[in-house]
Amino acid sequence: MQTIAKKVLEYAAGLPEGTPLVAKELLHLGGRAAVDQVLSRLVKRGALLRAGRGIYVLPVESRFGAHAPSTNKLVEGLAGQRGETIVPHGAAAANALGLTTQVPMKAIYLTSGRNRRLKVGVQTVEFRHAPIWQLIFPGRPAGEVVRALAWLGPEKAGEALRKLRSKLQPSELEEVASARARLPTWMAQEVSALLTHG
Repeated sequence: MQTIAKKVLEYAAGLPEGTPLVAKELLHLGGRAAVDQVLSRLVKRGALLRAGRGIYVLPVESRFGAHAPSTNKLVEGLAGQRGETIVPHGAAAANALGLTTQVPMKAIYLTSGRNRRLKVGVQTVEFRHAPIWQLIFPGRPAGEVVRALAWLGPEKAGEALRKLRSKLQPSELEEVASARARLPTWMAQEVSALLTHG
């Protein structure tokens, strides 16, 4: 068993920070029951953190001791591993764009996968399944605009877009406009109005 534990830790250490570990990826090191048992023991020893059911992560060592990896790194790793699109929630997007000073208290992400929660150290990260139009342009300002508008809603969307006109590059606004056919009618109308009065 000890040799499997050592191999699991070596394998985990070779992954980028925050990459989730799942038992199925470790079956080259031993049978499923043995791998599950080793993962459980490594959590009890503090060598691994349990992020969720069947999901483990290697803690980050620093001069202040071991701590959980950054939420962003775990989210990136999870998206890559599962083939999901995962993006920050509209409240976080609105804050990043300067449309609200409200800082989200909880780490919430929108996903093409199922609803679930993971625990990263002391923080709980919530994943909410979202319609495909809310997941467009991941990692790009145009995507943040769409998610921020979805969170702000029809009443505040026009004002938000007018504020964004001076903050964003014309190409980024054009990218938002290019997705009008995929957006809800109210949002497509606001984006069209911005272009017309631009």
